[in-house]
Amino acid sequence: MIPYVRRVKYAFRTFFSILDHGRVPADVATALAQSPAGPTAGAPPTAPAASTTPAVAPAAADRAVQLLALLQRDGRLLDFVMEDLSAYGDAQIGAAARDVHGGCRTVLTKYFSIAPVIEDAEGQAVTLERDVDPARVKVIGNTTGRPPFTGTLRHRGWEATRVDLPPAPAAGRSVLAPAEVEVQ
Repeated sequence: MIPYVRRVKYAFRTFFSILDHGRVPADVATALAQSPAGPTAGAPPTAPAASTTPAVAPAAADRAVQLLALLQRDGRLLDFVMEDLSAYGDAQIGAAARDVHGGCRTVLTKYFSIAPVIEDAEGQAVTLERDVDPARVKVIGNTTGRPPFTGTLRHRGWEATRVDLPPAPAAGRSVLAPAEVEVQ
């Protein structure tokens, strides 16, 4: 069985890979296929892909779209990101960003528990031991030699410690926000 936190990381990587490339990352598909527990409970079993590019499991795409729909519904994220902002002044953009930020933050805190990967304050000296997980900590700068490394924490990182999305909708799974038509 794949640990919960790793499944959450796989979910985020898969979400953005589907958005950018239209497919599940190969290493994620392999890890999930090799998991002794098999597919996640409630997810339909998928056949291995015939090509080197793994097929996108409908459940993974549905959940990615669901998260985008929640961010749109409560934070108007898509309206903000897809809008051409060149015609607006900085003050207008700032006011809109404050509203979008508040709504998106509400979605994240409602459906996820998010914690820093490293609790120390940014700018503090940290020591990375030999067994540091490269998925959790990205070592930058002069990385010659072998750990332990001592350096300055530039970004604490983020990890999801809880994911509690509502049940996926039965229909309209690709719709991020329905069109609205006002009839006169």
